[in-house]
Amino acid sequence: MSMSSKNENKISVEQRISTDIGQAYQLQGLGSNLRSIRSKTGAGEVNYIDAAKSVNDNQLLAEIGYKQELKRQFSTLQVFGIAFSIMGLLPSIASVMGGGLGGGPATLVWGWFVAAFFILLVGITMAEHASSIPTAGGLYYWTYYYAPEGYKEIISFIIGCSNSLALAAGVCSIDYGLAEEIAAAVTLTKDGNFEVTSGKLYGIFAGAVMVMCICTCVASGAIARLQTLSIFANLFIIVLLFIALPIGTKHRMGGFNDGDFIFGKYENLSDWNNGWQFCLAGFMPAVWTIGSFDSCVHQSEEAKDAKKSVPIGIISSIAVCWILGWLIIICLMACINPDIDSVLDSKYGFALAQIIYDSLGKKWAIAFMSLIAFCQFLMGASITTAVSRQVWAFSRDNGLPLSKYIKRVDSKYSVPFFAILAACVGSLILGLLCLIDDAATDALFSLAVAGNNLAWSTPTVFRLTSGRDLFRPGPFYLGKIWSPIVAWTGVAFQLFIIILVMFPSQQHGITKSTMNYACVIGPGIWILAGIYYKVYKKKYYHGPATNLSDDDYTEAVGADVIDTIMSKQEP
Repeated sequence: MSMSSKNENKISVEQRISTDIGQAYQLQGLGSNLRSIRSKTGAGEVNYIDAAKSVNDNQLLAEIGYKQELKRQFSTLQVFGIAFSIMGLLPSIASVMGGGLGGGPATLVWGWFVAAFFILLVGITMAEHASSIPTAGGLYYWTYYYAPEGYKEIISFIIGCSNSLALAAGVCSIDYGLAEEIAAAVTLTKDGNFEVTSGKLYGIFAGAVMVMCICTCVASGAIARLQTLSIFANLFIIVLLFIALPIGTKHRMGGFNDGDFIFGKYENLSDWNNGWQFCLAGFMPAVWTIGSFDSCVHQSEEAKDAKKSVPIGIISSIAVCWILGWLIIICLMACINPDIDSVLDSKYGFALAQIIYDSLGKKWAIAFMSLIAFCQFLMGASITTAVSRQVWAFSRDNGLPLSKYIKRVDSKYSVPFFAILAACVGSLILGLLCLIDDAATDALFSLAVAGNNLAWSTPTVFRLTSGRDLFRPGPFYLGKIWSPIVAWTGVAFQLFIIILVMFPSQQHGITKSTMNYACVIGPGIWILAGIYYKVYKKKYYHGPATNLSDDDYTEAVGADVIDTIMSKQEP
């Protein structure tokens, strides 16, 4: 059926949600065939999307259901850069190294290697999703698309909340790590005569969030260039570490630890059994560091040729951080003081600061911690950008309170200023947990891990089950055999990580200060999100809400796509 004549094929629509900025439409009756197809495996009626056949970004975004509002200024390198920047290898390893040494050097070295391999499998599956449906909403949109009919709205709402809160918690964890690094640099300057309190750390944290908010409120082109700066800054301090640390260790300490120490020294510093402690201490550094690769997804509507650049950004950032991070850890373990306890109990508050101090002295340690803090700041600015795009996308679909304000995009700069402000305010509020005690801080960091892994795994489960006949691969796809094998393996690993992150560091003698409250906060948030939807939000949130009229949609996708949908040439 040709769509060349509008009068011959008039489509009726029913307004679903009216807002101050644009309208959301739900196609009804026979007219719904203009955009939709129906699943035969239980996922109901959804938009027809075929990334492999789309000729440009705007056409594909229209098939997904949205008009182009942000400027596409992110190159493939810059899409890679936003994830690589957030992972921030050396700053992140500095923040998590103490926990990773809870099983000795072997746990940190091999735990990183094994966990990062499975994270790469998770990223490969996410890359398939992103290549097929590249949109800033990403996880909750995919969940809605593939979820069983009748459960789409509530499940996608929970995933949207989980992903948004996890990213906000990620801002907290990165900026709190920045506060600790700045405090460590000050402590080094004062030879240990500086008291680090929760209030001081929160003050530094709050200041960092506000500065990052201002930095993120600039044009999209400047944010894209910031990722290029971050790539070179992170690589610079890594190369500097590889050169300076071994030289200093050889000069000041007389030599390096041998291979048996680096790869085979296991020392269980907890009362968990050896196997569980290996997972608990060894996996978490990689899981925490090589996370937020979904930031590439949230930049989909600012990326050039998104169906290719976003998958490349996801996979390459994970792969580079896997290998480069492993080499960094090996280097650190070769240069560390063999007395692990003295490193963990450092008066400077950071195991890495103590390692650099032992090998290079005070001035080098201060310089390194300052450079690491600068790169940590770039990490925070990048994740603030990513979370603001998720918040904006979720508000565009009326998923958050005050959505009609948060989803506004400045017409001059093409920047969602209100979404950036909302993301930063949310991070400041979540960060108040850090004022309670270390247990609350740890729970906040665990929330970022658990919330993201739930959001990453849920659409994959539905894509492989109820929505399996809806998946149309984009340019990146492993094929019918390997794709489900990799996907199910990744889902199993993510389920294991969600459980793992709920456990405390000790098995016995748990008190209110050593309890891991992630087992309460994480599921509690998911349950409360479901209740909130049922009680109130179901009146406003109905899944992805298109902001394209039928005329705009037809013009954007072209007659061939309309003919394909109307003639039911594909299921």
